[in-house]
Amino acid sequence: MKKSGKVVGVCTSQRRADPKINVGRGLLKMGHGLVGDSHAGTEKEVSLLAMESIQKLCQETGLSAGPGSFAENITTEGIDLTSLPAGTQLQIGQTKLKVIQIGKDPSQAHTYNYQGFSILPKEGVFCKVIEGGEIKVGDSIKILKNQEV
Repeated sequence: MKKSGKVVGVCTSQRRADPKINVGRGLLKMGHGLVGDSHAGTEKEVSLLAMESIQKLCQETGLSAGPGSFAENITTEGIDLTSLPAGTQLQIGQTKLKVIQIGKDPSQAHTYNYQGFSILPKEGVFCKVIEGGEIKVGDSIKILKNQEV
């Protein structure tokens, strides 16, 4: 498994039902999430989705989608997110996140889909911020050792 990747999108929205916009940079706050995003302050502070998942869906369906299209906060490239067990810590730039959940229980409501498609509940990764700081497109993502909590 590849141990590193990079950030290709930092995405926010004002309301949960809106698509997220790739704003290119943001501030992750411990115990809160991405400052200014509609999901900040919830249990699942930050969501990550792989660009590879977006590209695969686009190839299969003919959609044209990019970072933020599926309501994720951080769009990644080069790292297999769905293989990360809960408890894994990620270093993104100077920040640290802890994976708390892969995907969502299908019975849980998911408020956003892109042209009828929703991949965050299946392939998204939800994290808590354990060390805050600024993140931006181009930042490296490193898998730190799995830390059981």
